Amino acid sequence: QVQVAESGGGLVQAGGSLRLSCTGPVRMFGSFAMGWFRQAPGKEREFVAAVDLSGRNTAYSDSVKGRFTISRDLTRNRVSLQLNNLEPEDTGVYYCAPSSGKTERTGFTTWGQGAQVTVST
Repeated sequence: QVQVAESGGGLVQAGGSLRLSCTGPVRMFGSFAMGWFRQAPGKEREFVAAVDLSGRNTAYSDSVKGRFTISRDLTRNRVSLQLNNLEPEDTGVYYCAPSSGKTERTGFTTWGQGAQVTVST
């Protein structure tokens, strides 16, 4: 099955920045809102941010609002997440997926490998 592919993770000190990217099938990126989710060690996957199909409307979790920015490139089947002012609590594996509200779209199961983000103190 075709999967999304996340990239751009890394190790950064607290206060630093990273930019994550996600690419995938044309039919997916051209049809659905897209979201970013993350999973910290020992915790369940949680919603981070989402952008609608037009790219004009976004939503964020309270913990990242004002620090992260989601965007989508409609011509390149790409969704990006700019992470600024990173905190150790942002550490985790970041995944993208077609979204519905603040959850992944019903029936989506082909998660990618994710992008590891590690924030040191």
